[in-house]
Amino acid sequence: MTETSDVRTPVLSVRDLVVDFPLRRGNFRALHGVSFDIAPGEVLGVVGESGAGKSMTGAAVIGLLTPPGRITSGEVYLQGQRIDQLPEAEMVKLRGKRIGMVMQDPLTSLNPLFTVGQQLIETIRQHLPLNEAEARARAVSLLEEAGIPRAAERIDSYPHQFSGGMRQRVVIALAIAADPELVIADEPTSALDVSVQAQVIKVLKKLCESRGAAIMLITHDMGVIAQIADRILVMNAGRIVESGPVGQVIRHPREPYTIKLIDSIPTLNRDPGAPVPAEAAAPEAAAQDAYVRVENLTRDFSLGGGGSFFGRLFGGESRIFRAVNDVSFSIRRGETYGLVGESGSGKSTCAKMIAGLIPPSSGRIFVDGADVWSAEGLASRRRNVQMIFQDPYASLNPRWKVGSIVAEPIRALKLTSSRAEIEDRVADLLRKVRLDPVAMRKYPHEFSGGQRQRIAIARALSTQPAFIVCDEPTSALDVSVQAQVLDLMSGLQEEYGLTYLLISHNLAVIRQMANDVGVMRQGVLEESGPVDEIFDHPKAEYTRMLLDAVPDLDKVA
Repeated sequence: MTETSDVRTPVLSVRDLVVDFPLRRGNFRALHGVSFDIAPGEVLGVVGESGAGKSMTGAAVIGLLTPPGRITSGEVYLQGQRIDQLPEAEMVKLRGKRIGMVMQDPLTSLNPLFTVGQQLIETIRQHLPLNEAEARARAVSLLEEAGIPRAAERIDSYPHQFSGGMRQRVVIALAIAADPELVIADEPTSALDVSVQAQVIKVLKKLCESRGAAIMLITHDMGVIAQIADRILVMNAGRIVESGPVGQVIRHPREPYTIKLIDSIPTLNRDPGAPVPAEAAAPEAAAQDAYVRVENLTRDFSLGGGGSFFGRLFGGESRIFRAVNDVSFSIRRGETYGLVGESGSGKSTCAKMIAGLIPPSSGRIFVDGADVWSAEGLASRRRNVQMIFQDPYASLNPRWKVGSIVAEPIRALKLTSSRAEIEDRVADLLRKVRLDPVAMRKYPHEFSGGQRQRIAIARALSTQPAFIVCDEPTSALDVSVQAQVLDLMSGLQEEYGLTYLLISHNLAVIRQMANDVGVMRQGVLEESGPVDEIFDHPKAEYTRMLLDAVPDLDKVA
């Protein structure tokens, strides 16, 4: 199908695009005759479930298909120039200068050996006639536009010193560094909290308005589409199943698949048919009955200067960043505590300390009465505490097959020595997270981002833990799969009495899953209490701001 959006020459024009992956036992067709245009200054939203072909379309346009994938028919035009047949050397010149790309995985898009400033400055100077000082000034400005606090200071930090959400903002700054004509944004807000998501959307809109740039926005978040897109393409199994103005498609969807996607979107209002979490106890009673208890948790990080060896040697001034400041809360057995806040607020740092991955600077953490940093706590923690990480690709060993990845905790803790029993348990876990057991014989790179997250969840469940720290467990999932995973987590919690610490920037997910919620800002717990009380009657202005920033499909024109 062909969708013509404007009488002006399109910035991007795709005609009957077909992408095939030749395999030893046949051919897999990833895209089936995909066609669309994007006009200057227009945002085209491309939505669909994991594996629908959204990211594949973006990769084909920019010439970054993973071998053996290739375009077997169709044409791609940039400002009237055909680019799908250009030599790789010519495509390299287009990327960055005329086409910007925001990848789905920010960690793998950044070089860990260079500061974010070095990477930005290199990109800017490669495409724009600026000297070092001018490029640095532009880099700081881009980081500020993308919502990085204290950009002039943080520009000299390395990627690992940023939270997942802030790394995504750095990638966005890189993509728009040379004022490209087209930006292909593949899940640009998937790791961002709602307030920063709004900032990013504002940056992308400004790019459209000021430069007439076109944006191909690939996302599973219909709320983001509603806020920014002019038109929408709905994809399923490599085909466009529905398209049109965003308001028309969202308010009056024609296809059952589109209706299913819209109906799967969680809202800040509780589903009338969903079970309501048990009423939270008073703080004193909750602390007394707590399965998990966090007391005055604090974590400091050195930013260099006097805090480093060479800084002390040469008398540099000490620079300490307090990521978590005197945080206390408790979780009763079998319940869920939600932790929300902006990117960089300290949520993930709390999670890593509670899971035993990094030690606190001060404060104590108890799980089932044992201090997790004591010898006694370490012995029980290995089996009873598991973690689902925010970044599914970085947390999976790319050289291992999925079966080995999911089985690793079972083998490490010697839960069984039977090879057949391990294989049966892994197969069962994969089924529970809606994956075919044949996935055991594949590698992580053969799966979409959402499928990789489900593999990570299966691994976390492999030891049958009592407490799971969930750091953005659904951030990489499309809405329908997210609903399945949340239902799965709820079912497992009810069946096995699991206790969850659920960290998410998606306030609707927290409303659906949590009994209690804590709101973090700049390392401090702003307010904490029963989820209904906090969401319906927030006391902190910051909490009200977060709630007001949640995308609302009802506001679509």
